[in-house]
Amino acid sequence: MASVSINNIDVAFGPLKVIENLNLEVDEGEFIVLLGPSGCGKSTLLNSIAGLLDIAAGEIWIDGKNVTWEEPKDRGIGMVFQSYALYPRMTVEGNLSFGLKMAKVPKPEIAKRIKAASELLHIDELMHRRPVELSGGQRQRVAIGRALVRDVNVFLFDEPLSNLDAALRTELRVELKRLHGELGDSTMIYVTHDQVEALTLADRIAVMHGGIIQQLASPRTIYHTPANRFVAGFVGSPRMNFISGHIETEAGGHMFVSEQITQPLNGYEFAQTPASGTAAELGVRPEHIRIDPDNGPHAATVDIVEPMGAETLVWCELAGNTIGVRLDGDADVQPQETLKVAFHGDRLNLFDMQTGNRL
Repeated sequence: MASVSINNIDVAFGPLKVIENLNLEVDEGEFIVLLGPSGCGKSTLLNSIAGLLDIAAGEIWIDGKNVTWEEPKDRGIGMVFQSYALYPRMTVEGNLSFGLKMAKVPKPEIAKRIKAASELLHIDELMHRRPVELSGGQRQRVAIGRALVRDVNVFLFDEPLSNLDAALRTELRVELKRLHGELGDSTMIYVTHDQVEALTLADRIAVMHGGIIQQLASPRTIYHTPANRFVAGFVGSPRMNFISGHIETEAGGHMFVSEQITQPLNGYEFAQTPASGTAAELGVRPEHIRIDPDNGPHAATVDIVEPMGAETLVWCELAGNTIGVRLDGDADVQPQETLKVAFHGDRLNLFDMQTGNRL
């Protein structure tokens, strides 16, 4: 097994600093996902770990060795790119073996590694085909296999599923999860902008924005206890609902108050007790809003109904805010209908309006 340690690195393109003073510790055998929007620095970070980009400052350690200035081939990593990057004139077997032949690995060892990788990825029957004869999913399996045969303990994935259709993405996502389980001693760092991939694959997620890791935590923590407004708004589909207001402190506890909404905050675990009058945003996910015809304290007017099979997404107007409500797929809701709704008090989020940090 191998750990990866990123210490105070800077990456710049000319005068533009893309990453500044970034630190990241990846444990042995861990599956880390770098998640964020385009331009946040996640692929830049991955390419720096791989040695495809030079860093301006800091150090990169892999398996206890300082590899900051090592060539990519000497870093003990296998990399899978967004594009399959297969040699078009070679068969699958040729693609898998080419790098090993260049490294002068003995033929029996090459055959052993190819057999193990092809069985693991279920591509045994494809060995004599060329890339043009393969589907997108099969090509990506071959690309993953080419990394696996290198017999390394750190694998880097740069948005490997983004060129596939939805069904194939789901299929290969499951295969990658299974693969990590079967290669239990392998460390994986995976770049994506797809939060579903991040939430389903990762042991921990590093959410990035502006070249900074905004939060590094388990998928459950990222989803239910986002560290700031950006993480809360980026992770989740549809995204978290936000309502602007302020905190009021009374003898009975804290309340969130907006123009037409008063929400008790009993049981909310504040990171730091806010002063009364603190400007804040209340965040609540669509699935944490329930219809309560008898006791719902808030009136929401239905605007758009989106049936999605297993669930129904309802967009409503509530006190001047557009909010999404996730209901059961059989829910019978019509546009212009007024719903009495309530928030799950134990699932609320509060963010400071000035800093964006979680309260």
